[in-house]
Amino acid sequence: MIETDPPPPERNISNALLGALALCLLLGAGSMFWCYRLQGRVKADEQKLADANQQNAVLTERLESTNARLTATSETLSRNVGSTQQQIQKRAEAIMAAQRAQSEETVRLQEQQRAAEKQIGAVSTDVATVKKDVGGVKTDVAATRSDLETTKTQLQRVVGDAGVMSGLIATNHSELEQLKHRGDRNYYEFTLQKGAQPMLLSTVKLQLKKVDQKHSRYTLNVSSDDRNIDKKDKNLDEPVQFYSGKDPVLFEIVVNNIEKNKVSGYLSTPKNAPRGVSTP
Repeated sequence: MIETDPPPPERNISNALLGALALCLLLGAGSMFWCYRLQGRVKADEQKLADANQQNAVLTERLESTNARLTATSETLSRNVGSTQQQIQKRAEAIMAAQRAQSEETVRLQEQQRAAEKQIGAVSTDVATVKKDVGGVKTDVAATRSDLETTKTQLQRVVGDAGVMSGLIATNHSELEQLKHRGDRNYYEFTLQKGAQPMLLSTVKLQLKKVDQKHSRYTLNVSSDDRNIDKKDKNLDEPVQFYSGKDPVLFEIVVNNIEKNKVSGYLSTPKNAPRGVSTP
């Protein structure tokens, strides 16, 4: 049997070194490959982070823009709500004022009705007493009644302050309604307050200047055809007359109620006069 000699020690050491070197190379290559992939992932994550930051900036800008629009809308709504509340308050005040005026008118009409009932009662008593008299007295009563009817007609149709015979005069709202139903003229009711702005009725403006409730007198300014007419110290139920229009026609004002710093009545115009625009 032939025996082989064992390899020398130097050769074994060289093979070990080569193996270790090869292992180190493999480990280095693996480390470099892992580092390369890790660097790629880091770059990708950095890019994602940059994109996320950019999206956040865009969203922040949009959020600020939305907040600005919401703020502007809120301010606009606040102004609109405030304006609406003021309009509602003014409307409520106007309604309350109209109700107060209506209540005052109702009280005045009730007082006039009571006064009329008292007068009717007094006249009825007088008539009953007269019926008990002799025939000659009855004749006197008939004559007296005739005189009263004549006087009543004269009081309803009087000469105005311009010296012109007036139409029928209404001393209260009920009589005015009767005149309206006759259809002879146009009628515009009014209530004037001292110190208030002129009121437009038909084609003229009326403004109350002075009130003397104690003596039942008032002073009125009439604006007609670009000129002002002062009607001073006029009496209750007195026809206040003036001419107006391109083809002048007779206008009449009758005040049938005088209170402290306030008068009420109506404006009367011919049927062919322009109606114009009236303001409350």
